[in-house]
Amino acid sequence: MPRPTKQAPPPLRVDTVRVVLAGTALWVVALVVLLVLGDRVDRMWTWTCVAGIALAGVGLGVMRLQGQIGRHD
Repeated sequence: MPRPTKQAPPPLRVDTVRVVLAGTALWVVALVVLLVLGDRVDRMWTWTCVAGIALAGVGLGVMRLQGQIGRHD
């Protein structure tokens, strides 16, 4: 006898722009900390933060092209 199937839960409503901006803010904080530390840290970490910020900008641009920014459901 087959088991009854459960219905899938409804999709979560997430403000993805806010999530991306929060992540970008964390990258900016990390970058500031690394710049304050100066030569005591490897420059690879500084460039990692810069890349994270840049990729977030690209992501926001893609989201804008897809119409996710400014849309109110």
